[in-house]
Amino acid sequence: MKILIISLTLLSFLLQTACGPLKYKKVDAREFPPDPKQRVKKNMEEGRGFRVMDTVNNRGGTSYEFASSNPLWKATLDTLNFMPLVSANYSGGIVITDWYSEGENATESVKISVRFLTNEVRSDAINVDVFIKECSADLKNCSISKKNNELVTELTRNILSKAAKYEKQRVEKYKKENPYSVSTPTKESDKKKKKD
Repeated sequence: MKILIISLTLLSFLLQTACGPLKYKKVDAREFPPDPKQRVKKNMEEGRGFRVMDTVNNRGGTSYEFASSNPLWKATLDTLNFMPLVSANYSGGIVITDWYSEGENATESVKISVRFLTNEVRSDAINVDVFIKECSADLKNCSISKKNNELVTELTRNILSKAAKYEKQRVEKYKKENPYSVSTPTKESDKKKKKD
């Protein structure tokens, strides 16, 4: 039985040599540039090569390199760095601060929560909520209310502007590290327009 399985396996490999991926292809050296960097670039553009670091970095699925690589997360933590955090959970996509009051006014406190709706830097990427806790002078009777005022707008604008700067820096760094970026295929009509 083992001999039969081995024979069938070898036969299937021999039959696959006639298929395209394993078939020997003749190559004309005149079609390739003599400079190795140009050859690598041409192979990458034609999709004939891969980079080891690209396959390591683009693992897909769940990866928890978020805090250092996601510009929204980094911008949110930088914006709220003056407040103590209760929860900063990337997998849940939320940052919650503790109650915070400035200076002598201990009767009023602020709590901020930021929910991430997408990883892209855009205007609807985050949802910021501000809660105000107002207490009596003896700090026994407190009322909590949700405020959607200018503070929410200011925080959102600040986070998004920082995130845009971080994204720009990340893209520039990526361009420097990966000079042979893969080009996207264009339509024939787009190629004709460029020639005209």
